Amino acid sequence: MPRLRHCLPITLLVALTGCGDGPAEAPPVRKAGDVSASADGSEPLVTEAPGEAPPGMVWIPGGEFEMGARGADGKADEFPPHKVELDGFFMDTREVTNRDFERFVQATGYVTAAEKRPDFSSVREGSQRTQDKILPELDRPGSICMKQGLSQGDIDPKLGAYSWWEYVPGANWRHPEGPDSSITDRMDHPVVHVSWRDADAYCKWAGKRLPTEAEWEYAARGGLNGKLYPWGNERNPGGKWMNNIWQGAFPVKNTNEDKFLTTAPVGQFPSNGYGLFDMSGNVWEWCHDNYTADYYSESPRRNPQGPAESLDPDEPDILKRIQRGGSFMCSDTYCTGYRVTARMKGEEGSGLYHTGFRCVVGHDGLGAVARAANGPGDSTTATP
Repeated sequence: MPRLRHCLPITLLVALTGCGDGPAEAPPVRKAGDVSASADGSEPLVTEAPGEAPPGMVWIPGGEFEMGARGADGKADEFPPHKVELDGFFMDTREVTNRDFERFVQATGYVTAAEKRPDFSSVREGSQRTQDKILPELDRPGSICMKQGLSQGDIDPKLGAYSWWEYVPGANWRHPEGPDSSITDRMDHPVVHVSWRDADAYCKWAGKRLPTEAEWEYAARGGLNGKLYPWGNERNPGGKWMNNIWQGAFPVKNTNEDKFLTTAPVGQFPSNGYGLFDMSGNVWEWCHDNYTADYYSESPRRNPQGPAESLDPDEPDILKRIQRGGSFMCSDTYCTGYRVTARMKGEEGSGLYHTGFRCVVGHDGLGAVARAANGPGDSTTATP
């Protein structure tokens, strides 16, 4: 069975047999702070923190690392491995929680994509896909969820991932499994069913931004070089689960050895060398970058921002953004997205049952965070 590279929400809305806002501002490049030399002779990298870390964040010192995969575990779009240099930045130690997101919604009145009727805003302008018709029974606010109670007989090889994904009217960040579910006892879990645009709006409100893909991988490595996971090369050192993923035969039986069937409260597993939690598993995390399969062949060495436009060769008409880190649905028998080099792509205008985010602040972005903390306006006024 092919591994999941994200089912397309639009496809689920139109049929089960087919297999907004402008882009975020580019993250800042560099400014002040103690520095170290850059390998190409350009301005030195920012390595020392320009001030105290904002609450809930840590400083990730600038430096050089090898981005991408080398071993057989890597997928095609994780190659070639290449050197990247980054200026330092601050990063949330934990994924944005339901409690965090609720404060944002209460302050701004923001309405997420899943709380609106579905549309074709993630379809490339001029594409014939804009002429597709949404199935009438699904033309209601909702989001993509995993089907519950599946048996092996429910899995159709011809449908692949569409065998276990479904559009659920009424599903959104407040109701993760549908209208009858609640986050009342999950306020410290990562928020899910948020689109890239929803995550970007939250970041702007907070005076922050989404991490670039390079920043995310550099931070996830926690200062380790060439390792598969944020803690090393052994998935379960000493028999201990280090992340929230799927155990057992996916998608039929989760043996729940890590004690969490779906999302876990943030910070339940050990942090990496930088003090970051859940950089492997729990939920996929949105990144700033557009997705292309071959970006690593052309990526600049210094502070790469991702390609100017997205292009997924599997679905060229759909605008997609990078996601990283894997989720509670990742399994060693299907999707090993919990590796530090693993890449995922998601339709930027839609959320999913297993997708959330965390924020970063550039080395010259502390002023925006302070302004937001003193009285944030709506989601369009606070900029990193």
